[in-house]
Amino acid sequence: MSNNALATLAPTNMKEAMEFAGLLAKSDIVPKDYQGKPGNVLVAIQWGMEIGLQPMQAMQNIAVINGRPSIWGDAMIALVRACPAFEYINETQTDKEATCVIKRKGEPEAVRTFSLEDAKRAGLMGKSGPWTQYPKRMMQMRARSWALRDVFPDVLKGMICAEEALDSGPRDVTPVTRTAANLERLRQTKAEPEPQPDNAAMDACLDAIARCGDLDQLRAAAKTFPATLTDDQKATVAAAYAERKTCLDRAHEETTATQSQDDFDAELNDTAL
Repeated sequence: MSNNALATLAPTNMKEAMEFAGLLAKSDIVPKDYQGKPGNVLVAIQWGMEIGLQPMQAMQNIAVINGRPSIWGDAMIALVRACPAFEYINETQTDKEATCVIKRKGEPEAVRTFSLEDAKRAGLMGKSGPWTQYPKRMMQMRARSWALRDVFPDVLKGMICAEEALDSGPRDVTPVTRTAANLERLRQTKAEPEPQPDNAAMDACLDAIARCGDLDQLRAAAKTFPATLTDDQKATVAAAYAERKTCLDRAHEETTATQSQDDFDAELNDTAL
């Protein structure tokens, strides 16, 4: 590092940055989120450089909440005040509402408010923590965050107020995979009632089987059965066909036996004569 860089503890290249991050990660005086995590330290330093914070300032004022970097409200307003376009800011507060009025040069005045009613609608009231212990301070931070982010997005680079980030739970950013989509589709399919099959064709087949008076008619009827029957319908028709065939076979055998007996009796009578 150069003498000037050493005076401000600012690395000038990637090698110095990695060494610096490793040194800070071993320190006990940096926030616990950065202890033993040189990668997080390096990212925080880079974020600080982009928004105008020195490395040690970045370590103290940039917080990683729910996996996203955010900046504490006091540092946020300090960055905005240092911007040449900043004109003035005025914060007022009552027991039920906080208001932040901010002015950027060349633009109209912007007013943002946050009230206890807003906090109730957002489900913030009644939660253990700062909203129970310091509701006025939390309303002030929320109104300030909205005002500064809306009017000076170029200064804050999309970073949100840490006090606001603490109020938001972690977001599910898991990508939807094809397997997950298929499982969801299967779940929805199981939840829906299965459509009932049309039994009209099966009933027609059963009627045709019942009307058959001999085996030839039964075989002819079988050739007309549609191929669109479901497996269950085919099983029902096949069972009816087999039962009807058994009956017709039995009837055919009895008729044949009767005819044979009649032929034998007739032949016997002719011989006797």
